Amino acid sequence: MKYLIAGLGNIGPEYELTRHNVGFLILDRLADKEKLNWESNRLAFNSLFKHKGRQIHLIKPTTYMNLSGKAVNYWMKELKIPKENVLVVVDDIALPFGKLRMKSKGSDAGHNGLKNIAELTGGQNYARLRFGIGNDFSAGRQIDYVLGRWSQQEIDFLPEAMDRATEMIIAFCTIGLEKTMNQYNQ
Repeated sequence: MKYLIAGLGNIGPEYELTRHNVGFLILDRLADKEKLNWESNRLAFNSLFKHKGRQIHLIKPTTYMNLSGKAVNYWMKELKIPKENVLVVVDDIALPFGKLRMKSKGSDAGHNGLKNIAELTGGQNYARLRFGIGNDFSAGRQIDYVLGRWSQQEIDFLPEAMDRATEMIIAFCTIGLEKTMNQYNQ
């Protein structure tokens, strides 16, 4: 069985530690735990590890957030991974900071990365792991907030929340979507 885990973010040092890049950060955390290296390939940095007989392919699209679908669609086809074995890890302003929620499908909720994935893969029926970044911004300041750096209080709690996210990714690949949602969704 093969799985594709796509962590969404933007490439470049100016975006590295921003809220919008939490998908990249979570995959980096998982790669560190598994002692993986990233390779620069077509449309993404990628890595692979095996766990309980499953091949788990990790990608961090290099297309920038709004064109994430190009990378997800390419790697799904290249690796011949069915959509039900794809998980997208993404930031979500609708969830309080650090809250994690896995869903089997859903709207893009104004998230341009999710919108592009739906457009290029044929719909919104793909699993996503949503990482709450909160919505502590005033009217008209959403872009500044999501592209802003973490507060010290958030940084202090981030490792614990990211570790839980990596557990959820492994669970998705081993016990499946429904059981993972039942076990982990808060």
